[in-house]
Amino acid sequence: MAHITIPRSRREFLARSGAGFGAVALAGMSAQASAEMTSVSAMSPNPLASSATAPNAPAQSTNPVAPKTPHFPATAKRVIFLFMEGGPSQMDLFDPKPMLNKLAGQPIPESFGEVITAMGEMKSPLLASQRKWKQHGESGLWVSDWLPHIAECADDLAVIRSCVADGINHSAGVCQMNSCSILSGRPSLGGWVSYGLGSENENLPAFVVMQDSNSQIVNGPRNWSAGFMPAVYQGTRLSEGSQPIPYLSTPEGFTQQRQVSKLDFLNQLNHQYADRHPEQSELEARIASYELAFRMQSEAPEAIDLSDESEETLELYGINDKKTASYGRLCLLGRRLAQRDVRFIQLYSGAGSKWDSHDHIERNHGDMCQGMDKPVAGLLKDLKRLGMLDDTLVVWGGEFGRTPMSEKGSGRDHNPSGFTMWMAGGGVKGGQTIGATDELGFRATENPQHVRDLHTSILRLLGLDNMQLSYDYQGRPERPTINEGRFCQQLVTG
Repeated sequence: MAHITIPRSRREFLARSGAGFGAVALAGMSAQASAEMTSVSAMSPNPLASSATAPNAPAQSTNPVAPKTPHFPATAKRVIFLFMEGGPSQMDLFDPKPMLNKLAGQPIPESFGEVITAMGEMKSPLLASQRKWKQHGESGLWVSDWLPHIAECADDLAVIRSCVADGINHSAGVCQMNSCSILSGRPSLGGWVSYGLGSENENLPAFVVMQDSNSQIVNGPRNWSAGFMPAVYQGTRLSEGSQPIPYLSTPEGFTQQRQVSKLDFLNQLNHQYADRHPEQSELEARIASYELAFRMQSEAPEAIDLSDESEETLELYGINDKKTASYGRLCLLGRRLAQRDVRFIQLYSGAGSKWDSHDHIERNHGDMCQGMDKPVAGLLKDLKRLGMLDDTLVVWGGEFGRTPMSEKGSGRDHNPSGFTMWMAGGGVKGGQTIGATDELGFRATENPQHVRDLHTSILRLLGLDNMQLSYDYQGRPERPTINEGRFCQQLVTG
């Protein structure tokens, strides 16, 4: 009888069986994970056991996403980032510019100096805004007629009119708004938050991403990558539609005991291999994802099931209206995940850069605002009535804004030099505007807030110091805002 050698690991078993095609399958799975992150070199088995500086987890825990104590008391426990992909127009939404309409049809004045745009429309005539403006709430915050529902929440908003970025095209802009850098390869903001604070719900991902269509977001999964940090900190994308998490239910005829037995065996083999190869964070992340997927079978179905929501709530988010149903569903799912202590939730509106309006801005922005306005206002109102807005930070904005000059006669080009975002809840004082742009809305002129500053402020509201939060990579301490960034004190003091 031939001698039979028992494989010592799952990888060895796959390599020996089926002429090695099993190993090819596992390699493909690993490659898929690697495509969403930058590989980590020379790292300890427990990423928090390295010289990385992060808030402390409970001493007895070996779970890399176990809850951690922040650097100082936080006003926000979680973040819901409403990402308007493509670049919404600040002078048509939150930053009225009477001078723009006065000079419409003329080239931008020479006093503005050198002007650079993505599509070379520097000398195109200025394009008037056709919006009607009103002041709203006790604060008198200016909001255009494109956003009547968000206008009802004016006293909860801190509108930052002086945002600044470096990326003039979508790829660089979206990358920077997610990672603080126009170059890919760094961890996303949600990844840093997961690393710094961990998760308070072990049955759901700490960092979740959803989008309003199946169109490809610029840069794809790199936007929620863990970069050079362990893959366990990357975001988990839930699918669009009525079943955000496919294959969540156990197959018919497959008992829980059988599933547990199978997973235990795979887990044993995987851990044996991982113990011998601690530098491969992809395998650790894959093991963690299998374990999380099993735990999600008990909690996730209830978390994403909207059948227990009242008709009043569905109407509040616009889910019964075809025009608002898609983003309304995401916003309601975002609230339900926030209720279950998911730490960072990112909801893309206009997936595939649909906010990009190089021409026909009236039609483009009119449609996009109609689909987003009621759901976003519904989210704010719902969080407030549930008492959750106090410790949930809601962030709204895109990768950049639009130019005051026209493009193709009826649109606006990309503008990273001065654009608008807003924050609400999580300790932020609402009913105020922060910073300003020039008379035409082109450049930030007062209290400019670079993307690094915005990320610093978000982290600070969560109790994290952007300079204390670090991760040692190739002998260098890496920080979420790349050693820069200042907290905007006006967000909390007014």
